[in-house]
Amino acid sequence: MKIFLILSLFAMGLNAFSQNECDEANSYFVIAYSHVKEAYDSNNISHLKYFADRSLKSFKLAKKAMGNCNCVKALILANKSIDLLAKVDTAETYEDGRFFVKRARDISRECVIEIDKCSVASTTLISETNKSSTLSDLEKEQLKLRQQQDALKRKEAELKAKLAEQQEKSLLLKKKELIHSYEIAISSTIKTYNETLHICSCNHDTLKAEVATEDELETQSLEAIKSYFNQTIKGLASNYMAELNSCSAN
Repeated sequence: MKIFLILSLFAMGLNAFSQNECDEANSYFVIAYSHVKEAYDSNNISHLKYFADRSLKSFKLAKKAMGNCNCVKALILANKSIDLLAKVDTAETYEDGRFFVKRARDISRECVIEIDKCSVASTTLISETNKSSTLSDLEKEQLKLRQQQDALKRKEAELKAKLAEQQEKSLLLKKKELIHSYEIAISSTIKTYNETLHICSCNHDTLKAEVATEDELETQSLEAIKSYFNQTIKGLASNYMAELNSCSAN
């Protein structure tokens, strides 16, 4: 009978923990703050806009997840952050975009603090409703367990945000390596084509390739980058053959 009572109280504690309406929103707010910090640390407008957009989407998801989480201050701050981040996409210069990102970053930090307070308050309210006027030793341990679970859940959200950041950085590094490899290959190809046309004594225009900037290319997917450079290489080959055929005809 005593074992059954212990298990029942423990199950009630876990159920109360799972019903904290602010937990899911808390996780999204942490991720949104992480992205806006990444935007602020960006050194070009493309990356700044990319991470600002990621933060904006996370804030919108956080608002949807709030449900019955009665956290007015966090909601007000989230709306302010959303308004600022929405302006980044139309910013014409890096400085203009970073101005909005800086303000959003500072407000986002306060938003995370407020939603965290609400999460703790929500859990405390649940425990206060369920406990009797004098807590038994078992109930005290149960409350302690819920508090530890809250801390672990917030930590898990932080770790997920860091993992997302690492994955973004890893993808960006792969893009940079791919772009540099193609640039080297194209430069070598152009040199070879021009030397060949010179040897053939062709009165030709020097072959060149107009390539997009690295910042522009990094906003594309790996497959899009490959496709872009492959088309550039095909265009070079076509121009080379046209010059060579023209030379042979003369």
